[in-house]
Amino acid sequence: MSACPECATTVPTGAGLRPSELVECPACRSELEVLSISPVTFALAPEPEEDWGE
Repeated sequence: MSACPECATTVPTGAGLRPSELVECPACRSELEVLSISPVTFALAPEPEEDWGE
Protein backbone atom coordinates (compact mmCIF):
# COMPACT_ATOMS: atom_id res chain seq x y z
CA MET A 1 0.00 0.00 0.00
CA SER A 2 1.06 3.57 -0.61
CA ALA A 3 -0.18 7.00 0.38
CA CYS A 4 -2.24 9.44 -1.67
CA PRO A 5 -0.09 12.49 -2.55
CA GLU A 6 -3.13 14.75 -2.06
CA CYS A 7 -4.46 13.67 1.37
CA ALA A 8 -1.87 11.11 2.65
CA THR A 9 -4.52 8.40 3.07
CA THR A 10 -3.33 4.85 2.46
CA VAL A 11 -4.49 3.69 -0.98
CA PRO A 12 -5.06 -0.07 -1.30
CA THR A 13 -3.20 -1.70 -4.17
CA GLY A 14 -3.92 -4.96 -5.95
CA ALA A 15 -1.62 -7.58 -7.43
CA GLY A 16 -2.43 -6.56 -11.02
CA LEU A 17 -1.37 -2.92 -10.66
CA ARG A 18 0.69 -1.55 -13.59
CA PRO A 19 2.62 1.68 -14.22
CA SER A 20 0.49 4.42 -15.81
CA GLU A 21 -2.70 2.82 -14.47
CA LEU A 22 -5.20 5.22 -12.90
CA VAL A 23 -6.72 4.53 -9.48
CA GLU A 24 -8.96 6.58 -7.19
CA CYS A 25 -8.15 7.57 -3.63
CA PRO A 26 -10.87 6.16 -1.36
CA ALA A 27 -10.77 9.23 0.91
CA CYS A 28 -10.47 12.35 -1.27
CA ARG A 29 -11.51 10.76 -4.60
CA SER A 30 -8.46 12.19 -6.39
CA GLU A 31 -7.47 10.34 -9.53
CA LEU A 32 -3.97 8.94 -9.09
CA GLU A 33 -1.49 7.63 -11.64
CA VAL A 34 0.72 4.68 -10.70
CA LEU A 35 4.34 5.77 -11.19
CA SER A 36 6.11 2.62 -10.04
CA ILE A 37 5.29 -0.82 -8.67
CA SER A 38 8.20 -1.65 -6.36
CA PRO A 39 7.70 0.33 -4.21
CA VAL A 40 4.22 1.46 -5.22
CA THR A 41 4.19 5.22 -5.73
CA PHE A 42 1.42 7.50 -6.93
CA ALA A 43 1.18 10.98 -8.43
CA LEU A 44 -1.89 13.07 -9.09
CA ALA A 45 -3.16 12.15 -12.54
CA PRO A 46 -2.84 14.95 -15.08
CA GLU A 47 -6.04 16.82 -15.83
CA PRO A 48 -7.28 16.34 -19.40
CA GLU A 49 -6.61 19.44 -21.44
CA GLU A 50 -9.47 21.22 -23.16
CA ASP A 51 -9.17 21.44 -26.92
CA TRP A 52 -11.63 24.35 -27.24
CA GLY A 53 -12.85 22.95 -30.55
CA GLU A 54 -9.50 23.22 -32.29
